Amino acid sequence: MADIAKRSGDEKYNGAGLGNPGKKYENTRHNMGFLVIDRLAEKNDIKVNKIKHKSLVGDGFISGQKTLLVKPQTYMNLSGEAIREVVDYYDVYMEDLIVIYDDFDIELGSIRIRKKGSAGSHNGMKSIIQHIQSKDFPRVRIGIGNSGKSDWKDFVLGRMGKDEKKAIEDAVDKAADAIMCILEKGIDKAMNEYNIKAKPAGKEESDQQGND
Repeated sequence: MADIAKRSGDEKYNGAGLGNPGKKYENTRHNMGFLVIDRLAEKNDIKVNKIKHKSLVGDGFISGQKTLLVKPQTYMNLSGEAIREVVDYYDVYMEDLIVIYDDFDIELGSIRIRKKGSAGSHNGMKSIIQHIQSKDFPRVRIGIGNSGKSDWKDFVLGRMGKDEKKAIEDAVDKAADAIMCILEKGIDKAMNEYNIKAKPAGKEESDQQGND
């Protein structure tokens, strides 16, 4: 993340939460990014209701920083189309683009912050990297666990079960706080504080690596 102390004040951070639009996909595991954007908006009194750049957007201040919150409306697999428009329009530095999304390879309820890295198996991230031609942007991943089944598509597009809701709600809240920490204190501090595995019996394990 750029050194906040050296910023001119004209730049704008961009928090982009990935998901699928429409009631059909509300509260599905694949919409974690949307849920985090909604929580950030709620915490910071930002209305994400303008249609622009193939997205729902809203701007305001988070942790004293100018921030644009983005929810692409292209559907997940075309997320890069919307993010490219945002990046081009605002001339966004890669380190100022924070992408939030679900990851079924991470334990349910855990979050992982990275400075940069690959898309992994996530189609939304593959689309973004393809369109902006860079992997060098921060991302916050929310663990949704793994179904243990081969049909991962049905799993990620399915709605959360009762036994998952509390862990997901806590992770969404934690992810929103982590992004606020990134904007206020920098990504290294946020990784140290929030890259904690969600474990039963209250046990925690730190994971502080910065790259995939």
